[in-house]
This record gives sequence, structure tokens and C-alpha cells, in this order.
Amino acid sequence: MHRNSYDNDVTVWSPQGRLHQVEYAMEAVKQGPATVGVQSKTHAVLVVLTRSSSELSSYLQKIKRIDQHCGISYSGLMSDARLLGRFMRTECLAWRWSCNESMPLSRLAMAVGDKLQTPTQYYGSRPYGVGLLMAGYDEKGPHIYQTCPSANYYECTAMAIGARSQSARTYLEKNLTKFEDCDLDQLIRHALRALRDCLRNQSELTTKNCSIGVVGKDLPFMIYDNEAVGPYLASIDTEGGAAQGDGAEAMDTA
Repeated sequence: MHRNSYDNDVTVWSPQGRLHQVEYAMEAVKQGPATVGVQSKTHAVLVVLTRSSSELSSYLQKIKRIDQHCGISYSGLMSDARLLGRFMRTECLAWRWSCNESMPLSRLAMAVGDKLQTPTQYYGSRPYGVGLLMAGYDEKGPHIYQTCPSANYYECTAMAIGARSQSARTYLEKNLTKFEDCDLDQLIRHALRALRDCLRNQSELTTKNCSIGVVGKDLPFMIYDNEAVGPYLASIDTEGGAAQGDGAEAMDTA
């Protein structure tokens, strides 16, 4: 039988033990705008590329606040992310009502994983076509969690998902040992440098096409957009210019 005979429904297994519709949903995540998450001892940061459907429309908001102590960025279908965000807010409110405290990030990630897994079991449903990066701070410190359409979720020190995110992951792997002791500003600059590697040729990060979300000890989840992003972009641009200048001076000396 051809592959198409096994991808008509999410409940049909192929002879190789694969669920093709789940794989298609994961491809939707790879086609979405890139987003990066990093954490240190005290803070967690999300940065994301934003897109507009046309020059006449505004840029889409790709970072969402879930509760005082956490938020998400996403890559994939915006409608699915909106539904999952509403579900996560409901879970956090219910936990706060019953326990009088913020919901632990591990429990929230588990609840999202269960939510993502449910539509893979029933005929006529489809997987969620969105991947999430969740940043938060609880009694155990800062956290970054990644969730996938396959319903797997992982706790990460740093992660990047979305289009051309492999370049960002390469940067994160090279600088992984530096993140733990970074202050908030340094952590944001690392995240922006990783995100910059996901851009197409001749493209640049601007105050219009990127957003930042931060959370930490005694710092509720906050979103920086538009002009609030400018100082951080200026700082990484200055560093890039200084590095190029040092390289040119070294060549002249040689």
C-alpha cells in the first residue's frame, strides 16, 4: 500500500509504526516563525520573530502571557496556539483557586501534553499543529519547556523551534555554559543573537519583527514589543560592529 493509504486519519498506523498526520503537524511547526527560549539561574527569556500577512496588516502577537509567573511563545498555527493558551490559563486559574499558589511549571507542561495527546486517539480528529516554548518561574526556579504536536514535552536549558531554527540551536549549543550565570540583559542579548541566525539573507531584526518575554524571581512575566525592544537590538548591533572593526584592524596589522 502507498503512504497515502496510511495518512487518511490520525489513528491509522503505518507498517513502520508511524502516525503520518502527527508528522505532518510537526512539519507545520517547522514552517512557522522561529522562537528561542533560554534560562539562567534567575530568569527565563523568550524571543520570537513576528510576521504580518501583508503590508496593510499589523504584526501577529507570538508571545502570550498565561499567568503572573509564566508565558508562552509558539510556532505553527495561531488558532491552535490561541486555544491551547486559553486552556493553560484555565488550568492556572483552577490551580490558584484550589491551592492558593501559582501552578508549578512541571504540572502545567504535563497538562498541556495530555491535552495534545487526546486528539491523536480518536477517529475524525487531528493533532494540534503548533509547538510551544513555555517560560516560567516557580519555587524550583526558572524553567523552559518545549511541547510538540506528538504530545511529548521536554524541560530545556535553551531551545529554538520554527523555520531555520537549526542555526539558532547551533548558537545555543556553543554558548550553553555561559547562560547559567548571565543577568537578565545578557540573557536577552544571547537569545536575540540566536534568533538573528534564523533570519533570511539580507534580513535584520527590527523593533517591528521581534518580541521579547521575560520572567524571573520577583519579576512577573512581561512582554516587550516595538520600541521597548530597541535598546537590546542596539546593543547586539554595537557588539557586531565592534567585532567587525577588531577584525579589520587585525588584518591591517598583519
